[in-house]
Amino acid sequence: MRRVNLFLKGNLDLRDSLHSLRLNGDLQWNGINEIVRARYPDATIRLRHETFTRSDALLQSGGTVPMELASCDLPLGAYPLSTQFSLALFDADADAIIISAMSDIANRLLRHKNDGYLLFADPATIKVPDQLQWLKASFERLDFLDVEESMANLSAIIARCRRHSDVPILIYNVSSVMPGESIHCHMGLEDIYSTRVKRFNLGLIDLSQKEGISIVDVDSILARQGVDRLKLDPVHLTAEGCRLIAEEVVHILDDVGCL
Repeated sequence: MRRVNLFLKGNLDLRDSLHSLRLNGDLQWNGINEIVRARYPDATIRLRHETFTRSDALLQSGGTVPMELASCDLPLGAYPLSTQFSLALFDADADAIIISAMSDIANRLLRHKNDGYLLFADPATIKVPDQLQWLKASFERLDFLDVEESMANLSAIIARCRRHSDVPILIYNVSSVMPGESIHCHMGLEDIYSTRVKRFNLGLIDLSQKEGISIVDVDSILARQGVDRLKLDPVHLTAEGCRLIAEEVVHILDDVGCL
């Protein structure tokens, strides 16, 4: 049995499509190996997944959690400090690396006013008054990344990965069609989520041309098959949507020689 190791740096879009999708506790989709077992009986996919706060935070991280943060026990949910400051992506022994652009599109970070390190934390989820007061006093809220900043960061991330190993790198783009959205005049709506997604998806095409990375074209796949039935909301997919994305990942992995 051949084992293909994938390192995933991204959030629910990678997890749901490649690992598994659960809705209300029920397993709806059991991940990429459902496809691989049927098409490549002698192969199996092994996944290592880390959540991804944003490209600038990854590049800035020194690989260790700041001491002040380590003692705070902040409720960070799916973004524990060990992952937020991890550099495992850059020395991963993987057959392919898969990254998502969703974090750079959707996330805003906090920057420590004195030490400058970046943190992903939502003050609305912090219920301990002392923690919330410290967070507000110690950090400033950053704006969203623009496309140019994100693509420069992703290019630097690709270069660091390739210094360790020249394995294929895949990047998920993001579906730009929002269920229920109907806009015909964009005046005053220059930076809404769907427009940001379109700009970033175009940026990824330029990045692919420059760096030779593969784009998992989530936007086209879902649009071709019908977004309204494949998306539960702007970011969550149905089981069928997850399966379609996983099929495209298998196709690309086969095309680049991993399978």
